[in-house]
Amino acid sequence: RVLDEVFAEADRIDRLMSTYKDESEISKINRDAASAPVAAGAELFSLVQRALDVSVLTRGAFDITFDSVGQHYDFRARQRPDAATVEAARPFINYELVELDDSSSTIRFAEDGVRINLGGIAKGYVVERGVEVLRQNGIRQGVVTAGGDSRLLGDRRGRPWLIAIRDPRGEGAAMHLPLIDEAISTSGDYERYFEEDGVRYHHIIEPGSGEPAGGVHSATVIGPDAVITDALSTSVFVMGVDAGLRLIGNLPDYESVVIDADGRIFYSDGLAPPAPEK
Repeated sequence: RVLDEVFAEADRIDRLMSTYKDESEISKINRDAASAPVAAGAELFSLVQRALDVSVLTRGAFDITFDSVGQHYDFRARQRPDAATVEAARPFINYELVELDDSSSTIRFAEDGVRINLGGIAKGYVVERGVEVLRQNGIRQGVVTAGGDSRLLGDRRGRPWLIAIRDPRGEGAAMHLPLIDEAISTSGDYERYFEEDGVRYHHIIEPGSGEPAGGVHSATVIGPDAVITDALSTSVFVMGVDAGLRLIGNLPDYESVVIDADGRIFYSDGLAPPAPEK
């Protein structure tokens, strides 16, 4: 029964925030917000506000308006926008073009052509809500996972949960992390992508260029809130190893593991590299 409640909550959020559903609230915003302010429910409005706060924190490395270009990709069909399309849409990747009115909970776009997508933060919200459902039903230990985002509730019967970070270019795990009552999110270039002429085109867009971000294969962030770890893992991926780990170094309670394009593994200051196996 409780599992059914968790999945029902995930379905409810998907109906609210999926850009693939024409009837969702976010689809209505994308259709109409350039013409007039669109009323958003308190839940969606709050999550968009949190996303814009992360945009400010990361100086635009995280930007939900990436979909102004991202909408032109179809990874299943192996289709990508041409250079002219990217160049025409790139100016609309700018979180400052999303205007929120707290008094009326409305969202407006400053320019026609802006489109938002909560794919970099909504799964974190889903797993946080799932864990809250477990808590409300008296469950003290569990894991809720959605793609690369997991929220751990308590421990694993007196021991830590052992969470794998995937090897982005191989089979199995690059490492395992022992965690208790934490959130962990990984953004990688291996989930939604296709390759063409030796170039990997993936879904994590670098806002400045409108092109898939390079230099990193995966970025993992650990912390107390899956909404934030979800957004920060995308941010660190876009920012790259040095700037990304500097960002994490300034955020108490959050840590990161980054695997760069050469397969090298980097850790934030609060994480010690694992001891070599004997």
